[in-house]
Amino acid sequence: MLLVVDAPAPVELLASALRDHPIRVETALREMAAELTARRSGMDLRFVGDGWRYYTRTEFAPYVERMLLDGARSKLTRAALETLAVIAYRQPVTRARVSAVRGVNVDGVIRTLLARGLIAEAGADPETNGTLYITTELFLERIGLASLADLPPLAPLLPGVDLIDEINESLDTDPRYTRLKKPAEADIDLGTDD
Repeated sequence: MLLVVDAPAPVELLASALRDHPIRVETALREMAAELTARRSGMDLRFVGDGWRYYTRTEFAPYVERMLLDGARSKLTRAALETLAVIAYRQPVTRARVSAVRGVNVDGVIRTLLARGLIAEAGADPETNGTLYITTELFLERIGLASLADLPPLAPLLPGVDLIDEINESLDTDPRYTRLKKPAEADIDLGTDD
């Protein structure tokens, strides 16, 4: 349980989850902490504030930091950059709309962008109930902009927002697309646009 908490977990919460007495749980936590320290484990179990939590042992922190930063600094693929651009210019936008603009499935790319903190979920589309996506402050920070208003205009060779809206409207009337929006089918959760 301590591996998945975002903040130190109070003994009472842990005891309740384990259905055990708080004194017994605290004793076990202290023993675990001492054992980790004795064998110089990479993890440290500490009581901080009002609860217990695992931390990286101080002498191993530089290695973990290097690994995390290297992963965060790796370049985005062309597909990820294109998807990010569509979201940046069309936000809030559903995954289905991004797929329609790009002409390919973007599920994996969306997951990558979410994991990197460059986009975030922003509610649901009232018509389709699909999850809406927006860019984050981290996105602005990484591209060096103060706000979305500072985004450069779309390149002259790309379709303008009005043309994209026309394409979206034509998709709404396309029988292949409207079949996807039937209420009976919309209630089925396929786990692809949540």
